[in-house]
Amino acid sequence: MTKWQYQVAPIPLHNEALMLNNFGADGWELVAIHTNAQGGLVAFLKRPLDD
Repeated sequence: MTKWQYQVAPIPLHNEALMLNNFGADGWELVAIHTNAQGGLVAFLKRPLDD
């Protein structure tokens, strides 16, 4: 059974692709992205947990 590590991160509105590509390069997979109450983006990411 795969165990997961999760991260929640704010995404600057002027660097969305750069930030998401950086997370992807570190092994993070985007699960969802939402707009917070202030209008900013928040990314929810996961990657397999190393045992």
